[in-house]
Amino acid sequence: MIDHPQPSAPARIDPIRAGLLCRCPNCGKGPLFEGFLKIRPVCETCGYDLASVATGDGAASFIMQIAGAIVGFSALYVEIVFSPPMWLHLIVWLPLVAALSLGLMRPGKGLMTALHMRNKAREVRNDEV
Repeated sequence: MIDHPQPSAPARIDPIRAGLLCRCPNCGKGPLFEGFLKIRPVCETCGYDLASVATGDGAASFIMQIAGAIVGFSALYVEIVFSPPMWLHLIVWLPLVAALSLGLMRPGKGLMTALHMRNKAREVRNDEV
């Protein structure tokens, strides 16, 4: 009896990981952004319609809360324990909050796009309610 190898199933792409890596959540290979935060209309690798996944400013809201909490509580802790002058707080915390916000924005928007796609989220119209 001859054993024929079964065709392997296509690899399952984790859309969350692909989104965090700023890749297409459908194939995991094509780039998600064409600018800093502008999502491509179509994936160049698999042809998935990325324009149909509109996340709006949802990622920015979460990133502001995350960066604000990290920097706010850190600054409060440093103030209570060390009591540095105010100019030192400004020199340390303002660039840190800017770096955290900019550094987390692309992965955050990629994650939000991937979650939107995975959960098949869409806008609800008034006539659907």
